[in-house]
Amino acid sequence: MARRSCAIYATGIVSAHLLVVGIVLLVAQVFQTMIHSRLKKEITLTEKSQMFESWKNPPPPVYMEYYFFNVTNPEVFLNGGKAALKQIGPYTYREYRPRENVTFLENGTKLFALNPKSFVFVPEKSCGDPEVDLLRTINIPFVAVTNELNQYPFLLRSLVSMFMNSVGIELFMTRTVHEILWGFKDPLLSRIHAMRPEVDDTFGLMWKKNGTHEGEFVFYTGEQNYMDYGKIDTWNGLREMSWWSSNQSNMINGTDGAVFHPLINRNELLYIFAADLCRSIHLGYVKDVEVKGIQAFRFAPPADVLMNPTDNPANQGFCVPAGDCLGTGVLKVSVCREGAPIVVSFPHFYQADPKYINAVEGMTPNKEDHETYLDLQPTSGVPIRACKRAQLNIIVKRVKGFPKTKLIHETIFPIMFVNETATIDDDSASQMRTLLLIVTLVSNFPLLIIAMGLILLLVLVVLFCRNRQRKTTKDDQAYTQVSDKPEEPSEPPHSSQPPRNGSYIAMSPVEAQKC
Repeated sequence: MARRSCAIYATGIVSAHLLVVGIVLLVAQVFQTMIHSRLKKEITLTEKSQMFESWKNPPPPVYMEYYFFNVTNPEVFLNGGKAALKQIGPYTYREYRPRENVTFLENGTKLFALNPKSFVFVPEKSCGDPEVDLLRTINIPFVAVTNELNQYPFLLRSLVSMFMNSVGIELFMTRTVHEILWGFKDPLLSRIHAMRPEVDDTFGLMWKKNGTHEGEFVFYTGEQNYMDYGKIDTWNGLREMSWWSSNQSNMINGTDGAVFHPLINRNELLYIFAADLCRSIHLGYVKDVEVKGIQAFRFAPPADVLMNPTDNPANQGFCVPAGDCLGTGVLKVSVCREGAPIVVSFPHFYQADPKYINAVEGMTPNKEDHETYLDLQPTSGVPIRACKRAQLNIIVKRVKGFPKTKLIHETIFPIMFVNETATIDDDSASQMRTLLLIVTLVSNFPLLIIAMGLILLLVLVVLFCRNRQRKTTKDDQAYTQVSDKPEEPSEPPHSSQPPRNGSYIAMSPVEAQKC
């Protein structure tokens, strides 16, 4: 009995303590704060960090898919009609992008790095052979030269036009995919190169971009402030650009897209500096997703990134010269492309003004195929899956002095778009799942304590009920017989042995009264 009571009291005390401690730890978020503090210290670009090596040599394979728009009716366009475009591709290349010349600066709080990119063709992921497949598209050197000559005297333009006619240079050209992508000797540029050696005689959309880098970067390591992890301090020695017409537009914000700070929440905006777009862009939360068993947040550029300055005044600074603005969904980047009338957009003019979509035939924008997005694991900030999509266009318009352009309507003409993709590899995904399991268990340890307290509380209730039941049973058995001897049969009235009355406690036998 004493042992049973001690067990009940001990169970109650332990249960109460577990519940109190667990609730206090849960409310105070002690373990969650502890694990978050550890993550902030561990996720840095320092040699002691586990993230450093994967930042220098990213394990997930990166693929660059190139899609081109083949012009099927050039004569119609030259005569003032709509160009009909047919998408061909992908032509896929494996992209290698190791960090080189990594050097720590300012007591390890910053580091310098180059990020050269090289490309290797992947036949099994491509639709054809780029060295064989032919493509008819806008002759970009023709358009760039005529656009540049638009500010020169009419006589000079006419002389250049006659030269172009004499050597057969047209508004459209037909070349192999490989030539248009990686470069060929252009007859017009060759003639200009002879007079101005600083002008390259070779043209290609990716000319001199295989094995080269996009500039010299200095990054914050995140050792002083976890929110600065991977952020760009300077690019080519600059903290801001000078191409655009406002200070805000010239800002170099965010990371290069390879890493992001840990402990990301759904309400924040993430910033990326895209050197190929000559600007920084922001991404907003879209939805929760799952990639290889890992929960992630999807972030994507909202519609206001390329919105018309009338609807989004913050984009006014991207109009150069000031006030010379295009519509929603397109960005003119001539200022950082040596004056060429280059325009960038999302593929098929996704999120763009319908007038650009309807200006040519063959545009079918949709979110699934043409949206840029990043799937980030919010605890670590690691990109689990990335898809960067951008389209290259050129402004084609009438230029006086060039008769071949006299009938065409000004058009933002699509040339090609890229789909740069990367998904976490299986080994890295397994390590990430293990890390997240540990983080979850440690963060939820107070809940385990509370659960144990509740279990002991249930045991206490059971023990208490059984103890009450045993006590009740004992009380019911308190009235018991003194003797277990069976009663003798009653004697006849005239028996010599007098009958006895009473055989229970507190009742003494008495002689029977005679009648």
